[in-house]
Amino acid sequence: MFSFLISIAALIIGYLVYGKVVERIFGADPARVTPAVSMQDGVDYVPMPSWKVYMIQFLNIAGTGPIFGAIMGAKFGPSCYLWIVFGCIFAGAVHDYFSGMLSIHKGGATYPEIIGSEIKGSRFFILFFTTLLLLMVGAVFVYSPALILGDLAGDGSARVVLIWALVILGYYIIATLLPIDKIIGRIYPLFAIALLFMAVSMMICLFIKWPGIPEFWDGLQNRAPSVGVKGQSIFPCLFITVACGAVSGFHATQSPLMARCLKNERMGRPIFFGAMITEGIVALIWAAVSSYFFFDGGMAECGLQSASAPQVVTAISKHWLGIVGSVLAILGVVAAPITSGDTALRGARLNIADFFHLKQEKIFSRLLISIPMFAVVALLLWFNISNEDGFNVIWRYFGLSNQTLSVFFLATITVWLARKYPRGWQFLIGAIPTVFMFSVCLTFFCVDKTCLGLPMEWAAWMGPAWAAVAAAIIIIFVVSCWRKKH
Repeated sequence: MFSFLISIAALIIGYLVYGKVVERIFGADPARVTPAVSMQDGVDYVPMPSWKVYMIQFLNIAGTGPIFGAIMGAKFGPSCYLWIVFGCIFAGAVHDYFSGMLSIHKGGATYPEIIGSEIKGSRFFILFFTTLLLLMVGAVFVYSPALILGDLAGDGSARVVLIWALVILGYYIIATLLPIDKIIGRIYPLFAIALLFMAVSMMICLFIKWPGIPEFWDGLQNRAPSVGVKGQSIFPCLFITVACGAVSGFHATQSPLMARCLKNERMGRPIFFGAMITEGIVALIWAAVSSYFFFDGGMAECGLQSASAPQVVTAISKHWLGIVGSVLAILGVVAAPITSGDTALRGARLNIADFFHLKQEKIFSRLLISIPMFAVVALLLWFNISNEDGFNVIWRYFGLSNQTLSVFFLATITVWLARKYPRGWQFLIGAIPTVFMFSVCLTFFCVDKTCLGLPMEWAAWMGPAWAAVAAAIIIIFVVSCWRKKH
């Protein structure tokens, strides 16, 4: 528990200290008029109160990510805490802050537009890659809550799951087409409060129980084999498994949604940087809870033989929080993915609209983009339902694609800073996490069985090799920027 408390304190200090450093380097200006004010259209550019923007941003980037990812990551041991802390402060929060603030500076630009403006010739590739990822998120986050609802309200058969999937898909269509303040702006803050209340309740239970979970000084070795997870190493598997609680490329597709609703740049740090730190705290809480579950008799206490992430959430919530916990568990594993799915599809619509310069005030323009988009989601959904392993296949590729997206945006941050400070060190706040995540993603692609399937033992030398390649590319770019200025 002491390692857990140290990690919580480190995240808070990271926000207070490093958050100010990042804000100063970016140069947030409270006097600058934001797109929410200057480009207000009543659909996507809608000024909203800062507290509401924060709540929506938190729920958009969170969903079940910091819960399920942290539960699976906890199987690796206390090294999971370190990745959440360092990843969240030095990679994830920087990534989210710049994705929101650069969007504001570029007129509410979406992810592909931001990258395309800094890295020439990349716009179409990034549009295709990002939109495909967002459609996968939409399909996955239709199927997973539909599966749970099918078990709760029926026999879990394919027919029942399909009915629930169509209901959720219908909601997605409405939420994607309507102005952002009509549904998302009204109900998301309530779901965000429920998710935070659930996390705080779990933290209180941890203090009361004070379980004997592994500490840093017990060793940072991989503990996954002791809970039945074989064939995975801390590097690179932990850094792909725990994404939303540390760094996630998906977040950069969501921050521009709130960048179009923010009325003052000074609120960028508490909203973009702060929401990521909050997500890291939620991830730490669930990592600690799961450590008790895996390593201190929690499975036996809850009467479970297996330990999938949804099972851990439901069992612990019911056992520790009673009836209230059951309600919150349903909100966590059903409502949270739904709220991530609809904003993912909204983000996909905006990506396409910005690329083709299609104004979105008219419902016809929104339908023109949304109809083919939802047709693709329906096909992916059918693949999920009709194939026994369809969900797992799409989820694995989503995980790798998600972290690859973070590499693209961290590299964009590096480029932007190198041009703004051609003789300064500031580009390093983007370059260092870029190098690390580049090595993680390429190593995982090489050794994971769903990709190249090379021996996992090779990861020990592959990681440094890919990091050296990324560092060399960044150094060459920075030197070329310096020469252009001088």
